Amino acid sequence: MNPNLSRLFIALTLLFAFPGFLPAQTNDETTKAAIRAVIEAQAAAWNRGDVEGYMDGYDRSPNTEFVGGDSITRGWQQVLDRYKQKYDSREKMGTLTFSDLEINILSKDAALVLGRWRLKRANDEPHGTFTLLFRKTKAGWRIVHDHSSSA
Repeated sequence: MNPNLSRLFIALTLLFAFPGFLPAQTNDETTKAAIRAVIEAQAAAWNRGDVEGYMDGYDRSPNTEFVGGDSITRGWQQVLDRYKQKYDSREKMGTLTFSDLEINILSKDAALVLGRWRLKRANDEPHGTFTLLFRKTKAGWRIVHDHSSSA
């Protein structure tokens, strides 16, 4: 048998026999793409005026946390209620953009995301930074902790 074919056969055998043999970078890139998709879907929902759609990016758990200003809100429903109270009109919601995303994979089921947010409204442009802790859940990658600040 040709030595090159033998090496190829061995390499393919190892690849299929040991899926963990694949480089982690492939998995990291897939994870980063999935997390970006969640964040992009959140911005799209927000910009449609769909707060509940925006909240689909968060884990529907009583342990989900939002930290902003001088408050800590715990529980998916409580975070939803906070958003609905604070942004009770399309004018207050404005147009949301996220930028400067840095996605750091911490483990196979956790990632830390840093970035910037900006709301463009008729009379102002509030903006700031955020740190999100994502966990891989049964529903996919979801935010379990959000710490957002405004500039």
